[in-house]
Amino acid sequence: MMSQINSRRTFLKGALSSAAAATIATTASTSNVFAATHNSMTGIVYTKENPGKWAKKVGSHLPSIKIDGQKVTIETDHGMSVRHFIVRHTLVSKDGEVLGEKTFTPDDEAISSYTLPTGYKGKLYATSFCNKHDFWLAESKV
Repeated sequence: MMSQINSRRTFLKGALSSAAAATIATTASTSNVFAATHNSMTGIVYTKENPGKWAKKVGSHLPSIKIDGQKVTIETDHGMSVRHFIVRHTLVSKDGEVLGEKTFTPDDEAISSYTLPTGYKGKLYATSFCNKHDFWLAESKV
């Protein structure tokens, strides 16, 4: 099972890096880099608007973002078992900078908290990766 997770991680890292490089080359505004990247990744990155083949999984796989001042909490309402669990959360800025990340085990709850950089304003992206139902992305705004 770990080799399957590692293969997916390697694939996703490569796919996102390639898409980001292509987007940077064609997008003048840095603040749109991450958004343009995820829009070009249909079938690889799933969202509420584009759940692809996982339309029935939105409620249990799409991460929710709660913002309280400088604190951001990401939660994925997903059961956790050895065979099926949320592997990771990531919080990403409007510019594509990783602001925080947390890897889970099947014994954890899929909840993570982060502190925003002082004065941060703009969009935030939260990712949730399920070992069976792929990579999910939600956005919010501070």
